[in-house]
Amino acid sequence: MSAIAGRVWKFGDDINTDLMLPGSLTYASEDAQKRAVFSANRPGWVDLVAAGDVIVGGRNYGIGSSRPAARSLRNLGLGCLLAESINGLFFRNAVNYGFLALECPGVSDLFEEGDIAELSPADWRVRNRRTGGHVAVAPVPEGLLTIVRGGGVYPLLELQGLVSAHTLGEKGKRAATVRE
Repeated sequence: MSAIAGRVWKFGDDINTDLMLPGSLTYASEDAQKRAVFSANRPGWVDLVAAGDVIVGGRNYGIGSSRPAARSLRNLGLGCLLAESINGLFFRNAVNYGFLALECPGVSDLFEEGDIAELSPADWRVRNRRTGGHVAVAPVPEGLLTIVRGGGVYPLLELQGLVSAHTLGEKGKRAATVRE
């Protein structure tokens, strides 16, 4: 995995999946879901964020339901999430949707909003370009990184020829056909 550098957007502790993907949009298109990210607590944020930007979160980032909030963050083109700690269900969804989410104790104190975060997966460190400060990143097992690099579970299975290219089934949900 190559290095990532992006502008930091800071969020606090206990950021709920409802803030990233409002329940009223659970069955909306991915584009509509993407447009609603953080609309309740930071209206207009999606118009400011750019591809490669980085979210820095506090403790228990992604608490809440199992809705695909990580997919919306990925669809915005964010480089990654760096958080003090990440809710387990959110982390699994992030991997499944191909969005890099990493735990980095001390990361909230390292950055101010607008700083540039530089992530080096080679040595599992994140550095603040402005201050030179850095913290360790909790390493992610290679198998999970393979899924993230592959764009998520379904795209990786498609790439490996284990399922046919996805088609949309009922209510726009992905339906894959297993190849024999």
